[in-house]
Amino acid sequence: MAKDIDLAPNPVDVHVGLRIRLRRKELGVSQEKLAEAIGLTFQQVQKYERAANRVSASKLYEVARALDTSTAYFFEGLTDAHIRTAAEPGGQSQMQAFLLTAEGVELATTFPRIQPSRVRRRILDLVRAMVDDRAVVPED
Repeated sequence: MAKDIDLAPNPVDVHVGLRIRLRRKELGVSQEKLAEAIGLTFQQVQKYERAANRVSASKLYEVARALDTSTAYFFEGLTDAHIRTAAEPGGQSQMQAFLLTAEGVELATTFPRIQPSRVRRRILDLVRAMVDDRAVVPED
């Protein structure tokens, strides 16, 4: 009998790809420029960012150098619980999917720069209220 093939990317590969994309966007580096710096095509960089292809240790080292960061950066925020949740059926994180969008990347890179922190908290409260079905919208 044929063995079932798991087509979903490994949660670690998804996380690393997402972190590559976030760092690249933070620095304003295009996929083409990153690809050129590490000796690949931009399509390969796309595949890394989407976790369609795994990044080898040596290539991750080159990516880190090209993006002026450490290899550890690409694993920041990765926990065993995160991996277990992502590995569950249907467990593809909505957050990860959102962060792979242009809006998600922009939000993730600009939101932390909002000062003071209480303003960030108020914005978060507003967003929560906007998605809460029970939220009461005040009349003008």
